[in-house]
Amino acid sequence: MEDRLILSASHLKKSFRTGRNNNVLAVNDVSLEVIKGETLAIVGESGCGKSTLARILMRMIDADEGSIYFEGEEISGLPEKKLRVCRRMMQMVFQDPASSLDPRMKIRDIISEPLLAWKVYDSRSKREDRILELLELVDLKEDCLDRYPHQFSGGQRQRIGIARAIALNPKLLICDESVSALDVCVQAQILNLLKSLKQKMGLTCLFISHDLAVVSFIADRVCVMKNGQICEMAPASRIYNDPQHEYTKYLLSCIPQI
Repeated sequence: MEDRLILSASHLKKSFRTGRNNNVLAVNDVSLEVIKGETLAIVGESGCGKSTLARILMRMIDADEGSIYFEGEEISGLPEKKLRVCRRMMQMVFQDPASSLDPRMKIRDIISEPLLAWKVYDSRSKREDRILELLELVDLKEDCLDRYPHQFSGGQRQRIGIARAIALNPKLLICDESVSALDVCVQAQILNLLKSLKQKMGLTCLFISHDLAVVSFIADRVCVMKNGQICEMAPASRIYNDPQHEYTKYLLSCIPQI
């Protein structure tokens, strides 16, 4: 089983100080496993700790306790220099595409930034070819390269963010509420894009969301979080057809019905 895992976490805990003598336990003894090639969705209402968990798994913030393994190697205690190598294989798509893109940079520079940082190509022409290839993958046209993020719609900006995230051919893509700020019709387009990229690139996805209707379209397995803890984890079909935990049943009952 271990050779099938791309990411695993064991007994993660993270608390934040909210006052002089008051701590909030955002992630409380969470353990999970992500299988290569799957989309694992983490769902729960706002404040349940799912985005904090995603940032811990990316080592954007450090857990107070617990361990994280990426492709069998423990990364929870890696120094920054070694962690940087690992991060090339783990990329993130953020919730708000407007704030995750530098407004002073043109789209060409935004997409090429990871390629330059890692010195992937030794010539400008090869780098330009890769940028055009990435634009095609996310269904954007070449004429957008010399424009700025504010000149695009929310859905187009999210496509730009996805292009930047996949530039280095990562193995794991973490999507943190990546469609929640978009219109419903645009959400569907981005979800279809993510599914298409997963098939073309052999990606593994960790999809964070509070919307179970969205999750039903994209997830292979679903992990339900409440108050910083996992209360249920199962294949998506079982979660939607035979939920076991009362909180999961409550979340399903909140999906709008036509």
